[in-house]
Amino acid sequence: MLGLLAQAAEQALNLTGLGASLGAAIAAIGAGIGIGKIGGAAMEAIARQPEAAGDIRSNMIVIAALIEGVALFAVIVCVLTLFV
Repeated sequence: MLGLLAQAAEQALNLTGLGASLGAAIAAIGAGIGIGKIGGAAMEAIARQPEAAGDIRSNMIVIAALIEGVALFAVIVCVLTLFV
């Protein structure tokens, strides 16, 4: 009985690693897609209104930084699930 419990705990640990890895990968991919969409929308907006390029660029950088922060937080949470 104890051997069966040890085997189940070992399999759960392997699944935890897999889940954490998938979570970190999804967070990184989501951040890349989000920043790509922001960049594309900013370029379209600058093409339509070149005189507003400075404001659009600064807003784009702030939003991209926020997305990177959320993605970094998600990756750190996933890494912590591996070690805790």
